[in-house]
Amino acid sequence: MAAPAGYNYAAGAGIYDFPAAVVFAVFYVFLLVFFAFKSFSRPTFVFFVMSFFCTIRVAAFILRSLLAKVTADAENVNFFVAYSVIYNIGFFGLLYSTFTLVLDRFACAKNQPHGPFFALLRRRFIFRLALTTAVTLGITGSIQSLYGTQTSTISTGDTLRKVATFIFLGCTAVVLLLAFLLARVEAYGGSGGSGYSFGGRYGTYILIVISLLLLARETFFAATIDKPNVQGNEHVWYPLAALSELLAVMLFATPGLVPPRSEIPQDSPWA
Repeated sequence: MAAPAGYNYAAGAGIYDFPAAVVFAVFYVFLLVFFAFKSFSRPTFVFFVMSFFCTIRVAAFILRSLLAKVTADAENVNFFVAYSVIYNIGFFGLLYSTFTLVLDRFACAKNQPHGPFFALLRRRFIFRLALTTAVTLGITGSIQSLYGTQTSTISTGDTLRKVATFIFLGCTAVVLLLAFLLARVEAYGGSGGSGYSFGGRYGTYILIVISLLLLARETFFAATIDKPNVQGNEHVWYPLAALSELLAVMLFATPGLVPPRSEIPQDSPWA
């Protein structure tokens, strides 16, 4: 059923901590400046996407800070929906950027794996389609859950959000699997990429750490999907969801992790 007049949506979702939201917004502002500079000095797809992701996160945490501080905003369902939508669409870019970097390093590997299993895993279109589906279902589910006036509509919205969560979890697990396979390939056959920078030498292990951080985030959401009070608890949400994501983004700033397009063999099936 629809929430009564004066209902505090922020409090209902466990949003109270104004300083924490501001701190995260500030961190993402600095990261946005960094990735925006990289996008112009060394234009690559990953830097552009990371700039977009940081922009989304700055907006999301500004909205979250207002929800925590301003009662009128906290009681405005449209404001809360805007925060939910903006926050949810950001993860697409972060996960897809990780997927892209893993495939780029596969393309540079000297002994690239072949076979139908690997051909399926490296299909960027399928991965984008899965992420797009998850974002669409998540947004639709959130809207139906918040705006629904009938039990059936709210129930459908909750189901859509659960499906979206598990799609994200599955996609994150695929990225982690690919990162571990990449480490094995490079251990036996070596990498053809640049090894002069820290990111060039240890990029695969950095990508494994990034994938583990993202998997921790998605595992938290999946494990608490039927426990909204736990999922919304900021003492748990910030370290397991927000902080793990922020650390992953910061690792993208590792020098040499993102290779120039000129170093990636375009004739490779992994490119």
